[in-house]
Amino acid sequence: MSLEIEALKLFFDAINRNDMQAITRDFDPEIVRVEPEGFPTAGTYRGIAEVQAHVANGRGTWAEGTCDPERFLQRGNKVVVYLHAHVRLKSSNKWVGGRFADGFEFRDGKIVRYHSFGERPDALAWAGIEDADRTAGSHGL
Repeated sequence: MSLEIEALKLFFDAINRNDMQAITRDFDPEIVRVEPEGFPTAGTYRGIAEVQAHVANGRGTWAEGTCDPERFLQRGNKVVVYLHAHVRLKSSNKWVGGRFADGFEFRDGKIVRYHSFGERPDALAWAGIEDADRTAGSHGL
């Protein structure tokens, strides 16, 4: 397993246990977070403090639940993570969730870009991965 994938496993573990200090362990000081239109907190966030606050804001809406990696696909310095979110928000007694993907770009072992994608094929295109089932560097859990 690559160092990038190991870092992302730790990142999602930290989100699931609501450890907002630990999520920044592998952030580059110039990290850029992009959450697309249609997502609850769409926008572009820059720098460790802004990205940390953004993730904390989203995670802070959960009463309980997880966002679990299902698969890691890597091409060079980019990693796509297939995710399954299953959460109960504080404002509801119903469970919600879905499957989507996040894309990460690394530089010198640190995350410099962090994008969310509503559609998994969009994440693969962003990373230059053409066929997820036949791509070297795919790691299922």
